[in-house]
Amino acid sequence: MAQQEQLSAYDQRMYALMNRNEGAPLYRTAARRRALVAAHVVLTVASVAAWLATVVGQQMWATWVMLALLVPWCAATGVINGATRGLLELRSRALDERQRAERDRVKARAHRIVTWLLLATVVGTGVAQLSGVDVKALVFQVTLSVFVVHWLMPMWVAGLSARDEPGPEGSEDE
Repeated sequence: MAQQEQLSAYDQRMYALMNRNEGAPLYRTAARRRALVAAHVVLTVASVAAWLATVVGQQMWATWVMLALLVPWCAATGVINGATRGLLELRSRALDERQRAERDRVKARAHRIVTWLLLATVVGTGVAQLSGVDVKALVFQVTLSVFVVHWLMPMWVAGLSARDEPGPEGSEDE
């Protein structure tokens, strides 16, 4: 980061936070990053399901499940952000040209994936409607789920497309 002196104190703190190495063993290899993203997807699905059970189903036990999932979800989010070195979290001025181009590629790929997911949702809803299923009852749940996927897809794509970083000289990665 050549512009370090031109960054605000906030940008400098965020850059330092996103470039810490404590979580490196969790995302050192592509297989670990894939497992981490898969775990994050599972935690997200479980959290959204628990929240929907609380709001729509009025199941109070689901509140405790949702709260229990919050800490591991936040930890997984932080590790993915560390694996990508804050690619999506840092302001543009804190990134170099290569990182800004990578962020644009990640966002474009995530946009294409979500577009296809939306198409599948529309087709699935249409098929369900034609087959006699009352889809009006599911509008809120489906809309919320698609919103969450739209929100998190760039992070998942960035986590899956992050490259292995070179290790210290003489060390062997698993």
